[in-house]
Amino acid sequence: MHSNLKYHVVALLVVIVWGSTFVFTKLLLLSGLSPAHIFTLRFIVAYVLLLAVSLLGHRHRWWATDAKDELLMIGLGVTGGSLYFLSENAAMNYTTTTNTSLIVCLCPLFASLLIWAFYRSERLGTVQVAGSLLAAAGVVLVVLNGQFVLHLSPKGDALAFVACLCWAVYSLLLIPAYKRYDTLFITRKVFAYGLLTMIPYYIVYPDLPPMEALRSPAAIVQLLFLGCIASTACFMAWNWAVSHLGAVVTTNYVYVNPVVTIVCAWMVLSEHITLWFLLGTALILMGLYLADKRPATSGKAAYSLNDKN
Repeated sequence: MHSNLKYHVVALLVVIVWGSTFVFTKLLLLSGLSPAHIFTLRFIVAYVLLLAVSLLGHRHRWWATDAKDELLMIGLGVTGGSLYFLSENAAMNYTTTTNTSLIVCLCPLFASLLIWAFYRSERLGTVQVAGSLLAAAGVVLVVLNGQFVLHLSPKGDALAFVACLCWAVYSLLLIPAYKRYDTLFITRKVFAYGLLTMIPYYIVYPDLPPMEALRSPAAIVQLLFLGCIASTACFMAWNWAVSHLGAVVTTNYVYVNPVVTIVCAWMVLSEHITLWFLLGTALILMGLYLADKRPATSGKAAYSLNDKN
């Protein structure tokens, strides 16, 4: 782990930022913006910033090498962009933030299963499996925070589960993408196709963001944070970490998300922190440590389509 310490630190910092977005998104929903508005505005900001970086750095290219790879980029844009954020944000309109956080933050389990099925180099050893399950148990304790009663909402919980599966598929698709393309190109294509695949939604539901919300200084700051930091900087950093640590190890850091969410909710919304939260946090940290212990026969994950069964 020591040789890859900087990548672990980056992945941890990213999920700390992403954990806070649950609270910011909830505040924007309360201000009158819809899930589609929030996603579209933050991705427009992110895409413009990344396009500027590409053009200024003379590293701009519009298309992937071939049609197959362009379809791969569309898949990344849908699973890591439009469908993921729409389902996650919409879930909070029908269920609690607790349910949404719990379901979405269990995506490393699904990601590990998908990647295990496709790539030998990413298969988990016994210690890694134990670490992942330990972290998942910690997530349950953290999110429930001593309140061992879930307020089930079939529609909202189903939407949160769709978001969970989207991120798992996104993690899987990143592996072949990194075989041929750099982080900047992949991340920019995610934002581009995330926005383009929102067009059918706006054809069916043609509404614009309410001007009252966009005139609010608080809402503007929250949107800029989501667009500049949580989207542009964090997607770049996350994809960079995945390219060095592998999809399974990096995705396990998603388990930290609910810890940050609850701390932010405690600071902003005056929610309570209990002993269960502290115990769950300890289990997550222990699980992350064990999940990074690669089997003795495994080397660094090699992102190659030749790994496929």
